[in-house]
Amino acid sequence: MVRAVPAIRRDPLAFLAGLVGRYGDLVAFPMPRTPALLANTVPAARRVLVERHAGYTKRTAQYGALSLVTGTGLLTADGEEWRHRRRIDQPAFHHSGLEEVASQAVAAAQRVRARVPAGGGVVDVDAAVLQATLEVVGRTLFGGAVAQDGERVVAAVLEALDVVVSRVRTPAVVPAAVPTPRNRRLARAVRTLDQAAADVVAHRRQAGVRDGDGDLLALLLRAADAGELTATQVRDELVTMVIAGHETVASAISWTLHLLATHPGEQARVHAELDEVLGGRAPAWADLPALARTRAVLDESLRLYPPAWVVSRRAVVDDEIDGVAVPAGTLVIISPWLLHRRPDVFADPEAFRPDRFLGDAARTVPRGAYLPFGAGPRLCIGRDFALVESVLVLAELLRDHAVLPVPGHRVRAEALVTMRPHGGLPLRVLPRG
Repeated sequence: MVRAVPAIRRDPLAFLAGLVGRYGDLVAFPMPRTPALLANTVPAARRVLVERHAGYTKRTAQYGALSLVTGTGLLTADGEEWRHRRRIDQPAFHHSGLEEVASQAVAAAQRVRARVPAGGGVVDVDAAVLQATLEVVGRTLFGGAVAQDGERVVAAVLEALDVVVSRVRTPAVVPAAVPTPRNRRLARAVRTLDQAAADVVAHRRQAGVRDGDGDLLALLLRAADAGELTATQVRDELVTMVIAGHETVASAISWTLHLLATHPGEQARVHAELDEVLGGRAPAWADLPALARTRAVLDESLRLYPPAWVVSRRAVVDDEIDGVAVPAGTLVIISPWLLHRRPDVFADPEAFRPDRFLGDAARTVPRGAYLPFGAGPRLCIGRDFALVESVLVLAELLRDHAVLPVPGHRVRAEALVTMRPHGGLPLRVLPRG
C-alpha cells in the first residue's frame, strides 16, 4: 500500500480500474489494523447499501475528512442523528416544491446565457454552472441570501474540498489543529463558509420566518426555536446543502455539456427535441415529461461521470459479501465509476449512448447497477431536485446555443470529492442558426 500511494494520488480512477483488472471484482487491501475490501459487483453494492445497510456506518476516512468542512450534517451523520436530520429536512424536498426549483433553474441558466458574448465565444462552463447551481440552492432552500456572495462561497467550497481530498489521499494525516499551510487553507475556507451561513441565518431572522414557509432554512430555524437543533447543527446543515446541492449538480451539468460538445450527433438530437417541445421559448416545469432525450443525455452522463465516484462504509457487524467473510470493522469501498462500466451490464460501457435510458432499454438496467445518487435509505435526499434542475438548465442553455470543444484543450476527469474537469471546462458556445 505504501508503494501504491503515488498512483492513488496521481489518478485514483486508473488505480481502482487497474486493481479490478488485475485481481477481479473483490480486492482485499493489505492495510495495517483495518481490513479493507473493494467490492465491484452489483450484488455487493446492493448488500451494503440496501439489504444490510444497518450493518454499515459512514465512520470512514472519507466522511471524517469531509466533516471537517460540513460538520455533522445530513451527508456525514449516522444512526439516530441522521434519522433526526432527515426528518427535519425532508419536507423541503417534497415534490410540491419542485416547480419552484424549475423556475429558479431556468432563471439561473438565463443569467448564464446573458453573459455569453452575442456572437458566441469561449466560456468556462464549469465555473458558470457552479455559480448558477449555487444561485438555485440559495434561492430555493435558503431564501436567496447565499447567492448574494456567490463567487466567494464557491471559491471557499472548492478550496475546502481540495484540502479534504489531500487528507484522504495522504497516509499520515496531520491533525487539523496543527497550523500547516494546508490546514491554514482549510481553516480560512471554513471561516468563509461559517460567515456565509451566519449571514444567511441573520438575514432570515431579520426578515422573519412565516408559518407557511417550507424552504429548508425555515424548517431548520423552526427546529432550532423548538430546541431540536443547536446553532452549530443549523450551520452544519446549511454548509452541507451548499456543498451537496450545488457542487454535485454542477459536475453533472458540466460533464453533460462536454459529452454533447464531443458528440455532435447526440447534440443535434437534443436540439431537435428542444425545437419541437419549446419552439424557441424558455422551458418550464410542465415541459419536463416531454424532454425525454434531454433527460436521457443527463442520465448517461451520470453513468460515465458519476459525481459521487466512490462510496465507503465500515461494517459494524460481521457480514459476508459475495461469499467472502467481512469482519466487523472492515472498510468496504464501492465505486459507481467502476460499476457503471461493467460490460455485463452496459454494452460497450465506455461509449456515450443516451438511448440506454430511453423506453424499454432503461428498464433492463439491474437494480444496484446504476448509482449516481446512491441507493437504499441513504439515497440522496436531493435526487429529484438535482434532476429537475439539471434538465431545465441544459434545456435553457442549449435551446438556442450549441457547444463545441476548444481546439487543443484536453479535458481530463479529476476524482476529487466529486468528479470534476481538471482546470475547468472551456467550451465554445455559439448561437444556433
